[in-house]
Order: sequence, then structure tokens, then C-alpha cells
Amino acid sequence: MATMATNPQGEAVRISRLRKSFGSYSALNGIDLTVVRGQVAFIIGPSGSGKSTLLRCVNSLESYDGGELWVDGYLVGAERRGDGWIEASARVTAARRARIGMVFQRFNLFPNMTALENVTAGLRLVLKQEASQAFERGRELLARVGLSDRADSYPSQLSGGQQQRVAIARAIAANPDLVLFDEPTSALDPELVGEVLAVMRDLARDGMTMMIVTHEISFAEDVGDVVHFIDAGKVAESGPPADVIRHSNNPRTAEFLARIRTPV
Repeated sequence: MATMATNPQGEAVRISRLRKSFGSYSALNGIDLTVVRGQVAFIIGPSGSGKSTLLRCVNSLESYDGGELWVDGYLVGAERRGDGWIEASARVTAARRARIGMVFQRFNLFPNMTALENVTAGLRLVLKQEASQAFERGRELLARVGLSDRADSYPSQLSGGQQQRVAIARAIAANPDLVLFDEPTSALDPELVGEVLAVMRDLARDGMTMMIVTHEISFAEDVGDVVHFIDAGKVAESGPPADVIRHSNNPRTAEFLARIRTPV
């Protein structure tokens, strides 16, 4: 793994020359980007450009083939052994992953658990919190996402927007250092998108460090601190949302935005 430099303070994520292939298909072709603590970083780009693969590498759900990937001061996939580095053990990887929340496209709720049980599953089953403490935290979070009255409902009894709000509550239950959102509204009916974006907007106001893959361009422009446009597995453009979304000089960025932008 490359040079093994240390990760500067203040950086939640630092990615350098990151590469990832699936057989002959190259998904990431030298990604370089940084996410500062407290920053809301949006990742946009065409389908198949490597956005979801990037998030999965950050959360150790996928290994990577080359480059460096630092999260909260540790090198993903490796751990210190004396003066050198070895492959990270499953225990170390699990402990690190517990500090990162992730919200998926398809909710990924446990169908046999209530909303409250889903939100608290990690606290109870992974972090081994007392059930009473975990459930107290879970009720606080369900209230935060506007679902106090649905604590005992099962996923099949919830709308898609409600399920995704439960998934967000679950992702932040353990007070993570970083939350990843992988197209969190793409599976929702249009009328349900707003309720999920409202919860995410609230997290942004609270200073949560977030990496968000989305096609909700207006939301990225309104809430984001920085936008990274990824094309063919590389960061083609990065900058403040207004610069990238409204005043891009990159033809690929402009072409992509012209295809997906809806009239305001």
C-alpha cells in the first residue's frame, strides 16, 4: 500500500490514487479527494462512474487494489504492527466500521424487527448496550426523524420514506464519526423524497460529517460544502457547489448536469 504517510488532523477522509477493479473492469482509476471533519461532501456523476464503489471502500465493504484510503486517522485495510503495517484483522475492521454510519439505496432494514429494534440493533447486538439504554436512544432518534409513533411498526407497515428515515436513525445511533449515503432517495417515489432530504438537511445543520452520493442536484447545491464530480473512476472536478453545478468549466460535468437537471 503505497507510501503509508500519516493522515493530517482535521481530515475525516483522505483518498490518494485509489484504485479498484472487478476482474477486467476498472471501477476506480486513481481517486483523489479529501473530506474535512464537519463537511458535507456530495459525490455526483453518471451511473457506473465508481461512486458507490468508493463509498463501499471507505466503509471497508470492499477492499481496494492500490493507493491510500485514510478514515479518521487510520489506513483502511491495514493496522500498525511495530514500525510496519499488516493487513487489518476482522476484529479491527469491524471496530472501525462501527464508527461509520451508512445509508443504502434499498433501506436494508431487518423485516422481522420493529422500527425501534432496527434502529437499536447495532447498539444491542454489536456494541452490547443494555436494552433499556439502547431503546431510550432509539426512541430519541425516531423522534428526531419524525417517527415517534411508528416505533412498534415493522418495515412492511412503513412507506419507503419512513423506512429510509428509520435507516438514517439506525446509521447515526452510535454517534458515528462519518455517515455515508449511497443514493438514499433513488428507490423512493417522488412524493416521499422530501421527507428524507429534510432529515439529511437537519444532520448537515448539526455539523455531521457526511459523504453523499446522489442525483438530487438542487439538494447538493443547497446543503453541500463541496461537490466532487466523478467520471470513469476519477475525480474530474471538485469545488464549492455553486462553482461545480452552476459555473463548471469541465465539459463532462456540464454534459452530465444538462442531462439530469430538472427545471427549478
